[in-house]
Amino acid sequence: MTHRIFAGRTLVVAFEGWNDAGESASNAAKFLAKQLNCDVVGAVDPEDYYDFIFTRPSVAYDASGNRVINWPATEMCAPGVDVVSESPELGRVHLLIGTEPSRRWQTFTAEVMEMIEDREIDAVIFLGAMLADVPHSRPISVTATSQNEAARAAFDLERSHYEGPVGILSVLGVALEKASIPSIALWASVPHYVHNTPSPKATLALLSELEKYLGVQFEHGELAQEAFDWERGIDEAAEADEDMAGYIAQLEKTRDEVESPAASGDALAMEFEKFLRASEEKPDEDDSAV
Repeated sequence: MTHRIFAGRTLVVAFEGWNDAGESASNAAKFLAKQLNCDVVGAVDPEDYYDFIFTRPSVAYDASGNRVINWPATEMCAPGVDVVSESPELGRVHLLIGTEPSRRWQTFTAEVMEMIEDREIDAVIFLGAMLADVPHSRPISVTATSQNEAARAAFDLERSHYEGPVGILSVLGVALEKASIPSIALWASVPHYVHNTPSPKATLALLSELEKYLGVQFEHGELAQEAFDWERGIDEAAEADEDMAGYIAQLEKTRDEVESPAASGDALAMEFEKFLRASEEKPDEDDSAV
């Protein structure tokens, strides 16, 4: 059953880059956009906010065979009319999908907030993913926090007490709180030793957690198979690498010793702060260091 906080129009937000280990969060949002047959209802002009040397546009051919440039963008999407007609409850789910901006974050945030106001968004759910010392062979942990008092009370959540460098999700979160729009943040822990490839298992974990708050169920079939294949592929790689196998076994042992690993908020909070501090210690190489 949907809680009243998310009973109205709810915006699900994910950005590629520093907030998006294993592309888990952005792929979760893109998966939803496909399922909802979304239409773009608002966009931020990329020219003002991206350094194209670091966040490069790409070239492709469209359906007519024309060569076109695809620019990094931040777009707000709404479910297609056909989807809403068949499942009216999905009409309240909107998406904001983009690439973390390179500059002018305050102006960027103001533009996003205008779109949120124009679309009469009632609540926001952020999706993020961080690299952590966790094994791929165990359930992917997802931690939920909120800076909003009503959301914390409704879902028995903790607020984040982290202080330090942040990504665009945190900047938007502060702006939402000032506007009295409740939000929560869902963060998946992605095994750091497989950070160079997308993690469908983490994407699936985020989607499953998101469904609990939205009170809706999406079809996971294809993604569930991808998650299984991802885990199996790492198992096979570890079988051929003794050092990797030993390291994973140690992570599994540590994880199994935790009384309730899937719900260990303190442990996840520690991993989150460790991840953010590690990012502070090394210079940014590009926007993909979200």
